[in-house]
Amino acid sequence: MKKFWFDCGTRDAVASGGLLVLRAGIGLMMLVGHGWPKIAAFEAKKDVWPVPGVWPLSLISPPVSMMATLAAEVGAAACIVLGLATRPAAFLLGFAMVIGAFQVHALDPFFMPRDPGPSKEPALLYLIPCLALIVSGAGGYSVDRMLYKEKKKRFF
Repeated sequence: MKKFWFDCGTRDAVASGGLLVLRAGIGLMMLVGHGWPKIAAFEAKKDVWPVPGVWPLSLISPPVSMMATLAAEVGAAACIVLGLATRPAAFLLGFAMVIGAFQVHALDPFFMPRDPGPSKEPALLYLIPCLALIVSGAGGYSVDRMLYKEKKKRFF
């Protein structure tokens, strides 16, 4: 199990370069576009932040719900950019996107309307790369590769 969650996956240079671009793009977009603005607005939004309607998440308070969202959008996104514990971080961010799409935006349309308004589409567009990172790992250009070294098999 440790090998699945913390192994970097492929070490091929071209595939690792593609995964680095994917990780950096998605992680930085989430961190800068969604995480930092929520940190800046924490005091104003903490008491009105939506709480998921599924048990046991429905038992938490709005400020705790916002802190969990921040853990995913800032902490997990930063880990994804660095390639540190990439699969668990992608799982956490993907879980937050599932909650965002199907709980917070449950009544909104799947696709963005012509006039800007809320929809499930942005959360689902962040979910797809998270699923790809869970399956593939971080690639060779990551902190995961430095931390998790494969033991060489002995033939004697």
